[in-house]
Amino acid sequence: MLGTLVLAAGIVAIPYPGPGWAIVFVGLAILASEFAWAKRVLTFAKGKYDAWTDWLGRQNLFVKLLVIGATGLIVVGTLWLLNAFWLVAGWVGLQEWTWLQSPILG
Repeated sequence: MLGTLVLAAGIVAIPYPGPGWAIVFVGLAILASEFAWAKRVLTFAKGKYDAWTDWLGRQNLFVKLLVIGATGLIVVGTLWLLNAFWLVAGWVGLQEWTWLQSPILG
């Protein structure tokens, strides 16, 4: 159960600044202590992560900036959908900016 919770938290944290992938690998390592399938997934995921970082390291600046921009859009989009901007708008008196409100949680 703990491994599943840690893994889920890591998956949610992947696009955000911080140790998202490290949390995923810790969750998989916890699960791998009990399940053979989790050990296989952990080995596979580590290999794919290393391949991705190697590939990205070989790319030119434009591709790296595109990846950073796409990651930023994912972060901003999820914060908007989770109503984080509307919450902060309430703190600073910007409730008239209704476009900050999430269409899902609004």
